[in-house]
Parts: sequence; structure tokens; C-alpha cells
Amino acid sequence: MNIAEHDLQSRARRRVKIRSGFYLHVLVYGLVNLGLTAINWVVGGRPWHWWPLAGWGLGLAIHGIVAFAGLRGDGWHERMLDRELQRLRREQGPEADSLGKGGL
Repeated sequence: MNIAEHDLQSRARRRVKIRSGFYLHVLVYGLVNLGLTAINWVVGGRPWHWWPLAGWGLGLAIHGIVAFAGLRGDGWHERMLDRELQRLRREQGPEADSLGKGGL
């Protein structure tokens, strides 16, 4: 397996892990909030179950945005790293390119 293939497999594993984490979060959210709704219904009184449903739902929505919007590229961190590397290479000049290619 060459380095490029290994890098692709590593990225794929990372993306699958992120998506799997989100799906698990959705499952736990649904089960816990179903239980809270049932408790609220059995006990009666004012409907308080909407508060954790809404608060946690906001967190779940943010998790979904991060999990799926961040997957379109390599993510914010990687883009910043690439930009910084490019800037440093420009500052170093052509000798940095020749040193980097023959390196380790």
C-alpha cells in the first residue's frame, strides 16, 4: 500500500468515525427524550420535557453541521495547516521546496 492510499484510508476511517458518532448521538437523543416525555406524561403537571428536548436538540444540530459540513473538504484545521505551510514555503523560497522533496 502506497502513502497516498494509506492517507485516503485514514481520511475515510476518520470520516466514518465522525458520522458514526453523530448517528449514535441521534439514537441516544431520541431514546432519552422519549423516556423524558414518558416520565412527564406519567407524572403529569406542566410539560417540562420540551426544555431538554430543545436544548439538546440545538447541540445535536450543531453536531450534525460539524459532522457533515466539515466533511466536504479536509476540515478547517487541515485547510489552515495547508495555508500556513504554503505561506512558510513562499517565505523560504525555492530552496525549501528542494529540501522538502528529498527529505526524510
